[in-house]
Amino acid sequence: MQWWRDAVFYQVYVPSFTDSDGDGIGDLQGIRGRLGYLELLGVDALWLSPIYASPMVDNGYDITDHRAVDPVWGDLDAVDELIADAHAHGIRVTVDLVPNHTSDQHPWFRAALASPTGSPERDRYHFRPGQGVGGAEPPNSWRSVFGGSAWTREPARDEGPGEWFLHLFSPAQPDLNWTNLEVWADLDKTLRFWLDRGVDGFRIDAAHGMCKQLDATPTSSDDDPRFDQDDVHDVHRMIRATLDHYPERVAIGAVGVRNAARFARYVRQDELHLAVDTQLAASRFDAEEVRAAIEDCLNAVGSVGAAASWLLSDHDVSRPASRYGAGPVGTARARAMALVQLALPGAAYLYNGDELGLPDADLPDEARRDAVWHHGEDSRDGCRVPQPWEADLPAYGFTTGEPWLPIPDDYALLGAAEQLEDTGSTLSLYRRALELRREHPGFAAPPLPGP
Repeated sequence: MQWWRDAVFYQVYVPSFTDSDGDGIGDLQGIRGRLGYLELLGVDALWLSPIYASPMVDNGYDITDHRAVDPVWGDLDAVDELIADAHAHGIRVTVDLVPNHTSDQHPWFRAALASPTGSPERDRYHFRPGQGVGGAEPPNSWRSVFGGSAWTREPARDEGPGEWFLHLFSPAQPDLNWTNLEVWADLDKTLRFWLDRGVDGFRIDAAHGMCKQLDATPTSSDDDPRFDQDDVHDVHRMIRATLDHYPERVAIGAVGVRNAARFARYVRQDELHLAVDTQLAASRFDAEEVRAAIEDCLNAVGSVGAAASWLLSDHDVSRPASRYGAGPVGTARARAMALVQLALPGAAYLYNGDELGLPDADLPDEARRDAVWHHGEDSRDGCRVPQPWEADLPAYGFTTGEPWLPIPDDYALLGAAEQLEDTGSTLSLYRRALELRREHPGFAAPPLPGP
């Protein structure tokens, strides 16, 4: 049986999990120190947010080197040690993969800015002349997911007015051109680099992105030329073909499409092993709405023989304890939905801190760090606040320094150490639910293979 079909994945948002060196930011050694907790919780695999070299404009999703570790997280030795220790605890390790874009500080993009129009260096990205007088208007009306135009104009060049480059997220994250063979070859090199180091798979960020129809005009609300284009499936076939050379490794797509039939295409037999369904997280606390989301996912994946996957929150989504209502009502509903999620067939994705019943933190504007906030949209910082471990320790055991985001006082009541001693706590509820999954056939992930 393929281990991932019923596995419980635990997302570690690395900057907010545990800091081992006192700089206020979580790191790989901090995760190593919590593996006993994760084994006690009962999860099968970790999903780490990006750990690559980055200027940190978007907390690591803007990458300058996909095959290097940023010093804020640790180094390659720390990755190797984490993988080895996690495997010793019976926990697999998957890492975030970000194929849609790079940082604007990536050597490729710097070379593009320094190269002439039409050069091979610029062809790795999407550069286009502007419209209007002197090319002063963007090439088209596309909007960034983070708000504002999806195009930014480079500075004027010796050869004439600067071109515009595409970025579906921050301007610091220029999109790669997936019609360029160098881009394909580089991703294959990245996959093999991490697989050879022993990672158990990848969570592919914005897996419905990469390929675009730059000259297309939407004809309906479901027709978005920025995302979910047919050509993207060729990218996933390439990823799958590479992983097929490495037994027991998994490719998981974060797929943001609403149409069940199109969602199913991502988990066909020669594409991704799993795709994270977002409908459950988008559903209100309403029985009919939740039922419809579950049935849509089961029907979609069932049509291609794939496993379902279920997610209630992650680093981009308001936490269930806040999303379903304020105070005790929100907490009770979040607990109920956790039991629904963990009782469903297929894989489950937990976000660190949800097992503690953490609500979103209410942060002052001056404390916010999110790239979205800097572009005038709502901040995701509230669901990214560091995790509390022990009420009596400074920063509740997250760090010996100043946390990168302030931890609210009411998190002291939700520390992991205190909840482990309380059989009625949310943490105890999760532990028992995960224990029940392991006890019932069809839910337990098989053990890791021996060395």
